[in-house]
Amino acid sequence: MRDLHPCLVGRTFTDLSVYWAGTIYGLTPEALAMQLVGRRILDLSRRGKYIIMTLSEGQYLLLHLRMSGQLFLAKPAPERQRHVRLVFHFDDGSCLSFVDQRKFGRVYLTCDPAEIIGKLGPEPLGEDLTPEVFADAIRRRKGLIKPLLLNQFLIAGIGNIYADEALFAAGIHPCRRAHTLTPEEISRLYQAVREVLEQGIANHGTTLNKFSDAHGRPGSNQGSLAVFQRTDKACPRCGAPIERLVVGGRGTHYCARCQR
Repeated sequence: MRDLHPCLVGRTFTDLSVYWAGTIYGLTPEALAMQLVGRRILDLSRRGKYIIMTLSEGQYLLLHLRMSGQLFLAKPAPERQRHVRLVFHFDDGSCLSFVDQRKFGRVYLTCDPAEIIGKLGPEPLGEDLTPEVFADAIRRRKGLIKPLLLNQFLIAGIGNIYADEALFAAGIHPCRRAHTLTPEEISRLYQAVREVLEQGIANHGTTLNKFSDAHGRPGSNQGSLAVFQRTDKACPRCGAPIERLVVGGRGTHYCARCQR
């Protein structure tokens, strides 16, 4: 969103190229194009994992990248690349390509964003998620702590990489029951969540496979990861091998010695 904001705010849609209609939620490609062309982007923001474009005439375009989605800005429009699902064209000759190898990403057009994002929890870096709110949300639940961190209705915006990194930084096993955490552990986890997310943002994301920013540049946060996808490598804290297990259907990395 920070990459896109200075480039897209003020731009007007001139065309839409759709190569896989399933990316569009609830509309045909023709209907989306008809409603977008001629509309201006007034603002760009984010809520949880959704990028939100505020458009003229009271509509909002929401984009969710899911697991493999990426957005690329270019000027002029390049030749179509593999896995491009749709391309937004703008009045200055630039375009925004939605690339999504696994086809999980979605685009929504709505007059009321609350219909899509209204039930999301507070932002992990927002003022609404105070230490007290975070502690109350954790100690009232008996589920495993790792899936709870990934629950977007509890806290909106923590992904799998950063949940693993935060739990390691806080010294908490991913299979601990949330209600068993002590006040001190909850406080450490609150700080760890904020620190690993801020680090990831400062490093422009984590590039483990093909992820890159809106200008095609890879992130550098992979060089700062302590446990994620480091199975059998030495723990940076104690030297024990990093282990992997599946928790809540997600690959999970941790140190059995540091995280009990």
